[in-house]
Amino acid sequence: MTVLTISTQPIEGQKPGTSGLRKKTRVFMEPGFLENYVQSIFDGIGGVKGKTLIVGGDGRYFNDTAIQVILRMAAANGAAKCTVGRGGILSTPAASNLIRKLKTDGGLILSASHNPGGIDEDFGLKYNGPNGGPANEGVTDKIYARTTDIDTYYSVDAGDIDLGTLGTTEIAGMTVEIIDPVSDYAALMNQIFDFDAIAGLFKSGFTMKFDAMHAVTGPYAVEILENQLGAPKGTVMNATPLPDFGGGHPDPNPIWAHELMDIMTGENAPDFGAASDGDGDRNMIVGRGQYVTPSDSLAVLAANAHLAPAYAGGLAGVARSMPTSAAVDRVAAAKGIDAFETPTGWKFFGNLLDAGRATLCGEESAGTGSNHVREKDGLWAVLLWLNILAVTGKSVADLMSDHWAEYGRNYYSRHDYEAVETDRANALMDGLRSQFASLPGQSVGPLTVSTADEFAYDDPVDGSHSAGQGIRIGFTSGGRVVFRLSGTGTQGATIRVYLESYETDPSALHNDAQAALSDIIAAADAIAGITTHTGRDAPDVIT
Repeated sequence: MTVLTISTQPIEGQKPGTSGLRKKTRVFMEPGFLENYVQSIFDGIGGVKGKTLIVGGDGRYFNDTAIQVILRMAAANGAAKCTVGRGGILSTPAASNLIRKLKTDGGLILSASHNPGGIDEDFGLKYNGPNGGPANEGVTDKIYARTTDIDTYYSVDAGDIDLGTLGTTEIAGMTVEIIDPVSDYAALMNQIFDFDAIAGLFKSGFTMKFDAMHAVTGPYAVEILENQLGAPKGTVMNATPLPDFGGGHPDPNPIWAHELMDIMTGENAPDFGAASDGDGDRNMIVGRGQYVTPSDSLAVLAANAHLAPAYAGGLAGVARSMPTSAAVDRVAAAKGIDAFETPTGWKFFGNLLDAGRATLCGEESAGTGSNHVREKDGLWAVLLWLNILAVTGKSVADLMSDHWAEYGRNYYSRHDYEAVETDRANALMDGLRSQFASLPGQSVGPLTVSTADEFAYDDPVDGSHSAGQGIRIGFTSGGRVVFRLSGTGTQGATIRVYLESYETDPSALHNDAQAALSDIIAAADAIAGITTHTGRDAPDVIT
């Protein structure tokens, strides 16, 4: 086959964020856009000659076409082998597992995570390193630098590979192996959890609904929950991955997973409900009439992880992103283990996991995981919850009630203002920075500001420094509000406002979160001028 040397020129807007490069699908489909970025990845990691890569994605629109482009380019650049999930399907945690299990040189994951899919929606691509985790900042900086001066990319004159048939083929001397995307991941879950105990839970009449949201986790959940653990057929709803996620928004929160929430709050609700997102790395947990915030979920998992075989010896430590509530810190303190506070972005957990400093990690945006892979893992979190429920015999509501009674409750919520004009969003953040010196000591309603700063992180493993990681306003009551601009969207800016207060009064542990946070919410608006800057009376999404 002929190797094609194709002249090109830099295309603006190819700087990867915390989860790779995300743009509108039509942008990725523009001539040269995908090719430039793929070549920049190859060049940025020192080339792929003789290397082996994992390739797969969440099945969204353009996923299969983009994989064919990547395979031809990998062959032209001298890669030895690409291992691809059948149909181009690989959940993000499953891809991380394969990178680690097969000891490959990394992988290309095609996903925009929880963002909508379709020709008029979102697409994404990221490189994960040999440890299975997202590329660190040093690598993404090299990739971006290459996008700014690229003049050539390489491909081969070859037809499409059949992605739907298991087996091995070849492109220009490069081996392409199509594998079952589910089996290796399912085997890993069987090693971590007590499948017999969970199966016994279902045999006892325990009921569950898992909403795969027409995204990548469907096949994984059907195989593990229904086929291996014996949950009744139909336990997994919306199980077939679709290029546009059935027209839905595959973000597992009460707003977008409203179908599941209606079931869990209705008559004859199942005992347990869960959902996962577009690429399978996020999760939502809900019991009968009991929603569990991601921050609370992380804390409960940390407190009870020892009930699963893989964590029976205890945890080395826990880590959370800075905006995540401090609930897990209280568990760590009680257990006498380290608790780390990192910037948002799973790559910041990688060093802690690789160094054995942490075992469980979590982000408030519904991402939880452990040292079994180097990504957050939605189905893993669901299975750990099921393992805990099976061993304790408690309901979700009882587990939460007992947890709050022991550790206190961190009332917590996130308010998202989506697709805000970038200039307006930046003005809000700049206005907050200008108040750092004057805010401490000020009264805002019944609250008094104690601290105001911008979070920076010094990595305890490699000493790297990350600045500008979110603005924090603390109050003398122990509450706080955090402001961040999200890097996961594809247009405008999303202002995320994180609200938290701590309660230990037994009579006040079961209040409505928004009511309990009302003073913090009012203070956030008063200090930041949210309504003034955005022109909106309420957030687009409350979780």
